[in-house]
Formats: sequence, C-alpha cells, structure tokens
Amino acid sequence: MLLNAAEVAKHNTTSSCWIVINGSVYDVTPYLDQHPGGAAILVKQGGRDATPEFRTVHSPDVLEYLPKESYLGDMDPAAVASLSTVASSAPAPTPSASSTVNGPPHIAHCIRVDDFETAAKSVLSHNALTYCSSSANSGLSLAGNLSSWSRISFRPLVLRGVQHVSSRSAIFGHASPFPFYLSAMGQLGRSHPGGEVEFVRGLARRGAHGLISTESTQTMEDIAAALTDEQQKLASKPGPKDTAADFPPSVLHFQLYCHAKRSITTSRIHRAKAAGFKSLWVTVDTPVLGKRTADRRIQASEALELGLEQAAEQAGFGRRSHATPDHFAPALSWDDIAWIKEEWGGPLVLKGVQCVEDARLALKHGCDGILLSNHGGRQAHTAPDALVTLLEIRTYAPEVLGKLEIFVDGGLRDGADVLKAICLGATAVGVGRPFFYALGAYGAKGVERCIDILAEELDMGMRLLGIRSLDEARPERVNATRLLNEMWRPEKSRL
Repeated sequence: MLLNAAEVAKHNTTSSCWIVINGSVYDVTPYLDQHPGGAAILVKQGGRDATPEFRTVHSPDVLEYLPKESYLGDMDPAAVASLSTVASSAPAPTPSASSTVNGPPHIAHCIRVDDFETAAKSVLSHNALTYCSSSANSGLSLAGNLSSWSRISFRPLVLRGVQHVSSRSAIFGHASPFPFYLSAMGQLGRSHPGGEVEFVRGLARRGAHGLISTESTQTMEDIAAALTDEQQKLASKPGPKDTAADFPPSVLHFQLYCHAKRSITTSRIHRAKAAGFKSLWVTVDTPVLGKRTADRRIQASEALELGLEQAAEQAGFGRRSHATPDHFAPALSWDDIAWIKEEWGGPLVLKGVQCVEDARLALKHGCDGILLSNHGGRQAHTAPDALVTLLEIRTYAPEVLGKLEIFVDGGLRDGADVLKAICLGATAVGVGRPFFYALGAYGAKGVERCIDILAEELDMGMRLLGIRSLDEARPERVNATRLLNEMWRPEKSRL
C-alpha cells in the first residue's frame, strides 16, 4: 500500500509517531519508551524521512527486528522527497587532506594520534563526539586506561645494530606488518558518511588487521566486500609486485555481541563465517550496558527540548541507551562457549577478560585467545586496565602465556607503547578512539595517516629500545614495578 506524504506528516507526536526509512513507513509509537537512543530522537523524526539519521547509527539489519505490525506501507520516491527531513547528525564529507575554513586542519598537522581528536572536533557533531569519548560512571576506568601506559618504562639496550628492524607480527597465523590492530567500534556512520566501508578501505591500504563490530552501520557482507574490492584495486595499481612479504594483505575479524535469542546469535556467526572473517571475538564484559553518563545527559537534553519531561527523567537512569532489552545476553555463561565454538568452527577469542581466574577458564574451555579489556572504560566502574590484568596473568597463571593468543586494548596513544605490551607477553594491541576521530576528520586518508603515525613510533621505539624484531621484546626490556604495586595479589586480599 502506498501512503501519501500529507498523511505521514500528521504523525509526529508521542501519541502517534510514524517515520520513513528507505521509502517504507513505520509506526514507532509503541517503541518510543524502549528506543535505545531515547524517545526524543524518534519524535523529532516523526512524520519525516528519517533515512539519513538512521544510516548514521544503525545497520539495515535492525529493521528485521521490528514487530511486523510496525510496517504500515511504502511511499512513492516523489512523496518521500516532499517530506521534510531533520538534519542528520552525521558529518558532511570533508576533503581528505585539505584545510578548510569550517573543516579540519590540513592532515599534515596530525603528528600524533591525539591530534585527530582535535581535528574531529571541527567536523563531528556534539552527539558523535560524545558517543565516542563517553565512559562509564565518573570516568575512572577510562582514566586508568590512559594513565597505565605511562606507569611502565623502558630499559633500552645500546650498540645493538638496529639499522634494520622488523615489526612483522601475526594474528592466528595471518601476517600483519605491525603488532597492533584497529579495534571494534560500533556506529562508525556517526563518524563518517562512508562508515565501516571507508574505515576498511583505509586499513587495507596499510595491510592492518581490523576488528569489525556487530553494531556496525553497514552489513558485515558489505564491509567484507569493501575489503576485497580495495585489495583488488591495490593489486591492479602499476608498480613493483614483489612487496607482498613486506605488506601482507589486511584481514578482518568479527566482534560478536550474543543476543538474548540464540537464533539471532547463530545467524550472526554463520554470516560472519560466510563473509570471510578470520576469527570470532565474543564480547563477554557486557551482560548489560554500562552507565554511559554523557550519553544519558544528551538524551535528557533532547527530551526536554521537545517537552518530554518524563522521558528526560528516565534518560538519567539510562533508558537502555544504544541497546534494547534483548540486545545482550545476561544469561550467557561458560557453558555457552561450547556451542559458540561449534557454530563458528575457527579461532575464538573472549573479548573483555579482566582477571586471572577467567584467563584460566578460557584456556580450560578451549578458547584460542583472550582480549584483556574493560571495553574502553565504558562498562564497569573502576575496572582494571588491560596491562594490570596482563601482569596478573603473568604472575599467577603463566601457563596461559604461549597457549592462548593474548590481546590488550584501552588507552594506547603512542606506537612505542605497543612494545610494552609485547614485552609482557601480548600478541597484539587494539587501538580504537583515535581511528574514530581520524575517520571523522579525514575519511580513509585519516585511517591511513593514523596507522602510519603508530607504525613510525613503533619502528623508532624498537630502534631506541635496542631490538630488531618482536622476538627480542622480552619482559626484562621494561620496568613495570609501579603497575605491579597496584596489581591484585591473593595473599594480600585475605581479610
């Protein structure tokens, strides 16, 4: 049934809210109080074409989970065009390297990865910046992540002949030019109109590994296809063809949120495998969403602007921001690892391990790797940073080292600091927020530049540490005394 614009435009209140997405009309009135982003954003889009805003936050898959009765019919493209739209919070495309009056500074000014955040502030909306920078509760977990790297210092060697060094690494047998990868980040459409596709094109041009989020704004199939397409373009470019050993092709891995419905989780696993993702990283630190304080403030303000006082008050208690009630699986347990492994049939990583007990259990349950992470400081209040957890494992479960691939993330802002984690036994380090900002400010070119900065700092760090390969990055090359003093110790925890 084709609906006319005049009828759709009438439904723009809390009592009757219709929105148009991709030419289809949906009645979202019953969903207002449950919407992850709050009721205000839906009411603001009521009676309008919400497609531009929708694409910055959601994957097209989301529409499959709406109740069937929500779908009211379609609209003729001309009718859709006649509807007013609310300006999307997505940034307008910006030149990849040129400075503009109202855009970011020239990309040449980005010398450290922190510079991308400054550049992104001139391009991204307040909502997008808040989404990326927000942390749990009072922000102590994020602060701990950022400061932990400075509490480990190097012990450099000299006169070691470091004219030639190699940072070549591998993740589950897949070669990488560096022992770092681009972390999973949801909703990259908030950062750049090209979203995850633009993100992947950038990392492919440097051979980096990428972890792709379940919460992507484009389908996993389209993201994987973008990688293949970009690699084909690179292969077809004129120039020497004998550089494969120095520049291995990028590989994508998939970050999985287990849904409350097992069938949805299984579908995601099968799709990721069919799309060619090389390993599955199951997020285990999110039985519920953490208290994202800054996000709640925005939702409350948006609701108040529309006179929705009750919704504003509820926003302060986290109206399930960014996640519907069944989005996560609080009942997930160690018993579920077996069927997830069976459905996947490849390397499996637990993402979000934060103590030595769980590292032992991951090994016992046949996992292939663990990511030591507190979710970028966005979940548990005063959660341990990854480096402290790594030291805890080294001290109390050394048998895990060498049997599992161990990854760390959270707070890294200097490529040289990657070596600190490698020295302590990590396989690779994940880097997240700097790439969100780099993508937002400069698109794929920003992603390339961010990788280049980290790679140059890593290379220089190896030379100044006196090592020529990552095999020489050993525990004695760092002094972790300050972090060891903060580490949990069972003998000191008995009351």
